[in-house]
Amino acid sequence: MPLRPFSPGNGAGKKIFLLKPRGFCAGVVRAIDVVKIALDLYGPPVYVRKEIVHNKHVVDELRDAGAVFVEELDEVPVGGRAIFSAHGVAPSVRKQAKERNLHVIDATCPLVTKVHLEAVRFARDGSSIVLIGHKDHDEVIGTLGEVPDQSYLVETVDDVDNLAIADPTRVRYLTQTTLSLDETREIIARLKQRFPLIQGPPAQDICYATENRQMAVKGVSEHCDLLLVVGSQNSSNSKRLVEVGDNFGVRSYLVNDKGDIDTLWLEGVKNVAVTAGASAPEYLVRELVEFLRHRGFHDMEEIELVEEDVRFSLPSELTVMNSAR
Repeated sequence: MPLRPFSPGNGAGKKIFLLKPRGFCAGVVRAIDVVKIALDLYGPPVYVRKEIVHNKHVVDELRDAGAVFVEELDEVPVGGRAIFSAHGVAPSVRKQAKERNLHVIDATCPLVTKVHLEAVRFARDGSSIVLIGHKDHDEVIGTLGEVPDQSYLVETVDDVDNLAIADPTRVRYLTQTTLSLDETREIIARLKQRFPLIQGPPAQDICYATENRQMAVKGVSEHCDLLLVVGSQNSSNSKRLVEVGDNFGVRSYLVNDKGDIDTLWLEGVKNVAVTAGASAPEYLVRELVEFLRHRGFHDMEEIELVEEDVRFSLPSELTVMNSAR
């Protein structure tokens, strides 16, 4: 879908293109709400396994509110209350939670849950599952954990070339939800060349928010000299936005906040595009825009690709408690 018409500037001054949609997706909103509501209902401490979403500012704010972030469940007291992050967990983690008698609230993004369910369903007919994703990412670890004996992880086309699958007639593929659309397309094409009978999910696994933000960057790339992406260094979808900008010939940088901007980046720049990964708070974007305005970028235009109105319901554990309250 093309961007609506917009003016690339009249040459008289410096301009900001503020891309929309940007920032929080529905899964991130839901996950953050889960922690806040749990703190309100039960009071601290509420333990959160891993970062609830991949953003330093969000995690720090929730920590200040009383959330305790842990790497593994053995750091949670027996019988304590634990929240699973938006990225999902493997069945082994759920088993450990049960063994420790933990009161679990699952904040896994429903779109990640969809991939988990697909993995289980595909495995039932004996298929091998090729998961396209980034090694050691929390989401990938959780998905691989569903059917570890039948799953293969690939990150590149070269990985596909090195795959050795016992029965090449029974192969399925899935993807991490926060990948680069273009890179994933190339990997899938190579999978289909190597395994002509391979099948994927009924609908793509890359989430709507990831796709929308990448398409917006593509649409504005020919009109800007610089792209600034607000997001944390461990945010997969934020890093992919930088890659998309780079691939379309735009100097692109990932910044946690305005403090990461090197003013040398702005030298000779007339038009700068600003966006944010799906776990970056809007106030960080506004602060960055103000930073740019104080450095001569007085003209701004918000460019909207598509209106996002996706909402996810809260986990049943919280819904029941809220109703009772």
